[in-house]
Amino acid sequence: MYQEILFKNIKKHFAGKNIAAAFLLIVNFIFVQPTLFSQVKSDIENKSVSQQDSSNSIIIHQEINFKVSPQQVYQTLLSSKKFSACTKKSFPQFTEMSAVIDSSLGGTFSVFDGHIIGRILELVPNQRIVEAWRVVDWPAGVYSIAKFVFEPQNSGTHLIFDHIGFPEGLKEHLSVGWQQHYWDALTKYFQ
Repeated sequence: MYQEILFKNIKKHFAGKNIAAAFLLIVNFIFVQPTLFSQVKSDIENKSVSQQDSSNSIIIHQEINFKVSPQQVYQTLLSSKKFSACTKKSFPQFTEMSAVIDSSLGGTFSVFDGHIIGRILELVPNQRIVEAWRVVDWPAGVYSIAKFVFEPQNSGTHLIFDHIGFPEGLKEHLSVGWQQHYWDALTKYFQ
């Protein structure tokens, strides 16, 4: 119930371009409702999915390890040039500049040649990125929230990822997409 009200309010605020109010609602949701982010867990590195996970859950939770610093992962996700190069290395069908990312707070982004679009809601350098994220063919005004948390792990990075608020029935498809188009592509890019 709380989630439905929150996302209706976020949608209303984004439609009115009241980014500050939408940001406060999102922060409230992320930090006041932390139990929602711990309901389901997928261990991507071992390609296994928790038995508690169901295709009807509203959350995608993935944890990934990279052999590069949090700064490198953070910068790649926020750089048009680096993210485009990452995408191109794994998926030759995308253009040389498949990503256009305004890496400032409130900045917009378009990745995978415009298939995914959104706005940056929160930035904590080398520690956290929170995005309003959507696939362009979703119903107008429907945004989900993608949260990337970067933790140093020895000389690498432990990335904790949560994706919430996407349309019903898309969890499995989106989970596979994050794995292939983000985590596998980033792993290959950093080799």
